[in-house]
Amino acid sequence: MLGQDQDLPPPEAGKLEARAGKQIDGVPVVLDGQTIFSIRRGIAGFTAEERAQTITQRLKRLATDQSKDLADLAIRENTDDNSLYLSSGSDVLLTINERDAQARRLPKRQVAEQALETIKTALSRYRQDREPRQLLRSGFYAAVASVAALMASALIIHGSGRIFPIIGRFITTHLPGIRFRSAEIVSPSAISSFGLQGLKILRLVALLVILFAWSSFILRLFPWTRAFGESIADYFFGAAELVLAAFGNYLPNIFVLGIIIVVAYYLLRIIKPLFVAIEQGNLMIPGFYADWAKPTYNLLVVLVIALAAILGFPFLPGFDSPAFQGITVFLSLLLSLGSTSVINNMVGGVILSYTRPFRLGDHIRVGDVIGDIVEKNFLAIRVMTPANQVVTIPNSKLLTSEVINFNISSREMSRSLILQTSITLGYDVPWRQVYATLIEAALATRHILPEPEPFVLQTKLGDHAISYQLNAFTSKPNLMVFIYSELHQNIQDKCNDNGIEILSPDYTALRDGNASTIPSEYLPADYVPPPFRIAPPHSQ
Repeated sequence: MLGQDQDLPPPEAGKLEARAGKQIDGVPVVLDGQTIFSIRRGIAGFTAEERAQTITQRLKRLATDQSKDLADLAIRENTDDNSLYLSSGSDVLLTINERDAQARRLPKRQVAEQALETIKTALSRYRQDREPRQLLRSGFYAAVASVAALMASALIIHGSGRIFPIIGRFITTHLPGIRFRSAEIVSPSAISSFGLQGLKILRLVALLVILFAWSSFILRLFPWTRAFGESIADYFFGAAELVLAAFGNYLPNIFVLGIIIVVAYYLLRIIKPLFVAIEQGNLMIPGFYADWAKPTYNLLVVLVIALAAILGFPFLPGFDSPAFQGITVFLSLLLSLGSTSVINNMVGGVILSYTRPFRLGDHIRVGDVIGDIVEKNFLAIRVMTPANQVVTIPNSKLLTSEVINFNISSREMSRSLILQTSITLGYDVPWRQVYATLIEAALATRHILPEPEPFVLQTKLGDHAISYQLNAFTSKPNLMVFIYSELHQNIQDKCNDNGIEILSPDYTALRDGNASTIPSEYLPADYVPPPFRIAPPHSQ
């Protein structure tokens, strides 16, 4: 458009030149990272890009050659085509013809003079910036700026460390919390914590501003980094403008997300005291047990968070992008393939929470495992055995196994646990004596309750012996292993005291001529084994 031959009125020509300048400003000729001027037209088979590159190389070569005096730069005329060119001695820097003058809408001589002045200024600055004296001065300025930046940063950090606690205490003691009737929604300490977090963010911003100003100043001091130092501000503010623009466009979505988060947060805060009161027994709801409170609250937390996530995901940045959708599909596939057992255990945990087969501290038996429950969650329980071995049992296994709880009868049914043990004795021992002996052994055992009184049942009349079952009540199911051990000791002692021999059904003894199987310390001092007797058969 600048190369048109027709004349235009001045206002329209000015508008056209302004639009052209906005559309294309030519190929820049750069020296030391700064644009000196632009080339808009090619010449003699050279494109504008090739021409600008050639001029740039010539200027760099001239700038680094200290033997070349800048006073030798002059404008000369080519008599062949009446073009002007700038040269230093025999070295030609650039040529200016009629097309260049038309592109700038200035006379050819004026264009050449402007180019000469601009080139001299750029070359002079290039050489001055690299003089040792100037580099030393720049290094001194850099050191002073570094010390100043460090002192300012240290002052901000040290001062904020002293002032922030004072501000936090002032907010806590002088500002009331946010209350709704008698319920405190936001406490003064929470407001103080939020305010201090905001101040810390401002402190971080101030430190970043100091770092940015220091780095930009240092980079502009030296010629090798001056271009980057001068452009870093443009990059920073350009990026900040993009971020703020994106933030402004995204602000309605942020507002909706904020509403969803606030509603979910305060909904959980409102229902939490309700379940805490139920768990502590301060609030009674018919048919709702106290030990249901915590798992029910945990389930509600998961459901509320899941619902908030479902409602909030469409308002996240990049929700509709293929990358976000691909990640979502990938995570869903991983969840479906790898979480089958986890889901089974979680479902089992929910079922066990509401069927209430046990609680923490109960003494249970699951298969071959017996012990106290020390931990339970939605995935598994942990059982401490009498040998202090911790066994982890998945909830899915608990649903398919028989779980025996030794505490639930006394806790919920007011019935003490009955400990049962059996003993076999011969028919020659009077059963009344056996009853009295076993009951006496039970009452002599610690943690066996005198009321209800222990009782004995005859469970079997075998070929060689009678099976007696001792039933004794206890209020300490968790100590049943030790109670059984002491009970068996007492049964042996009481049977020996009462002259009762404990013989298994397969044990056969010929009493004539054989000593008693009772330990010697329980036998009379004058005990003598009976003699072996032979009697003739009775006559008919």
